[in-house]
Amino acid sequence: MNSFEELLKKFEDYFNVRQFPVSPSTLYDPAQYILGIGGKRVRPVCVLMGNELFDDIKEDAYHVAAAVELFHNFSLIHDDIMDKAPLRRGMQTVHIKYGEPTALLAGDATLVQSYVKLSSVAPGLLQEVLPLFNRTSLEVCEGQQLDMDFEQKQTVSLHEYVEMITLKTSVLLAASLKLGSIIGGASKGNRDHLYEFGKNLGIAFQIQDDYLDAFGDPSKFGKQVGGDILANKKTFLMIHALETASSADKEKLQQLLQSNPADKVEQVLTIFKNAGVDAWALQLKNEYFEKAMEHLDAIAVMSKRKEPLMQLAKFLIQRDY
Repeated sequence: MNSFEELLKKFEDYFNVRQFPVSPSTLYDPAQYILGIGGKRVRPVCVLMGNELFDDIKEDAYHVAAAVELFHNFSLIHDDIMDKAPLRRGMQTVHIKYGEPTALLAGDATLVQSYVKLSSVAPGLLQEVLPLFNRTSLEVCEGQQLDMDFEQKQTVSLHEYVEMITLKTSVLLAASLKLGSIIGGASKGNRDHLYEFGKNLGIAFQIQDDYLDAFGDPSKFGKQVGGDILANKKTFLMIHALETASSADKEKLQQLLQSNPADKVEQVLTIFKNAGVDAWALQLKNEYFEKAMEHLDAIAVMSKRKEPLMQLAKFLIQRDY
């Protein structure tokens, strides 16, 4: 069994070539740009891990992994436009560097290129891979729309938010693992447990992401700290603060959601800390992590084969960037 780092190197060796034509450079250079500014490559490596959990890694797993990574970056380009985000992985976002019209088109080209990669998968496997890839792609779009809808709502429940981030974030991680397991020849039961492992891990990952957006070190996090606060996003932290803060802090928080003072982030973080939101978020993250571990335990393969996935899971929820 390969570690995450070993599989990452294998994927990078396969993927770190130009993924787009040279011309017109005004379209394809921006698309290639976001692929070149790094990232953890968690989702494509999960495809390889899902395959290797059950069998030796097949060439088709690399094609699917590349398709997943291209789709993920398509979604990032468009998300950054919608979120008006200036930074991605510590560098200028595509729309800031190249302008919004070009970024939109580059995102579209990246999505199409993901299907070009999928078309290389053996026809027999593609019949199983393609429906899951398509369903997941639509779910990610649904999740992004719900995220934008929440910005216009006065109140969002924790249940609604979990549903949204499950679609926006978790299903792609879960599907990546399941796609790999299909290529690896896993049984339906094992595929389903692996999907649930990825889904719950993805929720824990998002809780950690929300936490880092508010409380992370910007030099490590690589994004604008407090970006969710400035965008009035109903994150785990905001929802819990609106439910549990003192009356005075709750009123102040509602006022801050309707305005943008220069020190908005600092004021909101003070309210978060007063309400104990930081400790609560870490506890909730651990609850979802434990659910993920239960599904991983239920997969009918030798424990030793699961070790790379256990190591990955621990890294994702303990990271500080």
